[in-house]
Amino acid sequence: MTNSPTFIDQLNAAWQKNNSLLCVGLDPDPAKFPAHLKGRNDAIFEFCAAIVDATADLVCSFKPQIAYFAARRAEDQLEALIAHIHEKHPGIPVILDSKRGDIGSTAEQYAVEAFERYKADAVTVNPYMGRDSVDPYLAYPDKGVILLCRTSNPGGSDLQFLDVGGEKLYERVARLASSEWNSSGQISLVVGATFPAEIARVREIVGDVPLLVPGIGAQGGDIEATVRAGRTANGTGLMINSSRAILYAGKDEHFAAAARKVALETRDAINLYR
Repeated sequence: MTNSPTFIDQLNAAWQKNNSLLCVGLDPDPAKFPAHLKGRNDAIFEFCAAIVDATADLVCSFKPQIAYFAARRAEDQLEALIAHIHEKHPGIPVILDSKRGDIGSTAEQYAVEAFERYKADAVTVNPYMGRDSVDPYLAYPDKGVILLCRTSNPGGSDLQFLDVGGEKLYERVARLASSEWNSSGQISLVVGATFPAEIARVREIVGDVPLLVPGIGAQGGDIEATVRAGRTANGTGLMINSSRAILYAGKDEHFAAAARKVALETRDAINLYR
């Protein structure tokens, strides 16, 4: 596969084609599924595929979270889901949200898992163990590597706000990730929507590097503040993730149509401020 489009190429194309900065997170919880899917062996795949098919023209990316599949022995359904997205909705990048982070030789295996087993276009990675733990992912020159930088959870500040030589640790991560670590040009960063001032600070450090922004919707992040803080000069640069608010918008057999409605509203709300 020579000259396959890179993750950043696909993202740029999806931003334009679908006029969208919305990323739909796929966090399937069978306890919340509509009654007609309960008890089915393929329920996780069927639920997620229906959401994908209903929203694919409204998003810039999909982000399946691996724990929701692995905890229920549904890794085969995750493989099938990513294959389904690539086949039915080519060009929409798939981010495997697995937040891997380990020493080089183990990271090589996690990279094989993400990019060869699951065929994801990008993977989330915890950079806490430093550059050699990130390099194995960058060895795939067309794949995205999305490093945790300023996370949306309440405890994020415990470490991310520590002073390291006159800058905060999250600022150091942003600086390294956007400069000397970015050997493939495919690095992005995770910055939570709950901290618009820090989104703006990261944008200032990294230039046009894409930001994956979780935390709108169920976690309460402000869409306007997020977009104003994080957009690039051309009105892109963001993958704004919403999961539960879209996935569980509907409770019955029309759940996918309900998800589409919320996805459309979310995309359009984001676009008001681009």
